[in-house]
Amino acid sequence: MARISGIDLPKNKRIDVALTYIYGIGDVLSKQILEDANVKPDTRVFNLTEDEAYKIQEVMLKKGIKSEGDLKKEVSQDIKRLMDIGCYRGMRHRKGLPVRGQRTRSNARTRKGPRKTVGAKVKVE
Repeated sequence: MARISGIDLPKNKRIDVALTYIYGIGDVLSKQILEDANVKPDTRVFNLTEDEAYKIQEVMLKKGIKSEGDLKKEVSQDIKRLMDIGCYRGMRHRKGLPVRGQRTRSNARTRKGPRKTVGAKVKVE
């Protein structure tokens, strides 16, 4: 089982797909990394040699690709900075609402959470 950037890659997947399991690496970046490391994309992870895994790791370091913990920390610091300066996007993050202009009147249940009933009036006779 190959371990790259602190992540155990699934052993039965192709290496170009398995690299996308690392946070911050998508399809295009995965293919670029493999091309620079001279590793065939159709190689399975369990057939990957130690030398090839080392080459992949070296290419990621040489290109300065941030992944996993470093990238997650940078993203959270960016969001915290937006909230600290009090900009519109930061206020939306603080309130737990969609940040990128989506409508909230009828949708946005993922960000807002389950519905809360407000102001249910009861008729008294």
